[in-house]
Amino acid sequence: MNTDKAVIAVIDDEESVCKGLERLLRSAGLTAKTFLSGADFLRFLETGRPDCVVLDLNMMPMNGFAVLEQLALNRTKLPVIVITGNDSEEAYELAMNNGIVAYLRKPVDGQVLLDAIDDAVGRRT
Repeated sequence: MNTDKAVIAVIDDEESVCKGLERLLRSAGLTAKTFLSGADFLRFLETGRPDCVVLDLNMMPMNGFAVLEQLALNRTKLPVIVITGNDSEEAYELAMNNGIVAYLRKPVDGQVLLDAIDDAVGRRT
């Protein structure tokens, strides 16, 4: 599958994580759009639409679960890959019950993330 033109939204409140993931995605031939808050990403959806979302769960003030809830309320169907540094069984179960396509723990292995994106984008085509 060719994901060269895929647009991947990265949502994480840590700028260094956004920059690192943006470099990784661009090195793989993907287009990355980064957002430092869930609210910024939701505003972007008014005019744009990514092919896949990489979403941190633990952000302030709007966490990743709130973003997932808004996507569901708006019936916005996007493949979402969750990344988290604060893993728990409850977080995993809640995220999986919200229809995510992958749940990855930080620090994220770059190749594992790229493979998950490849799978997620392939589900849309």
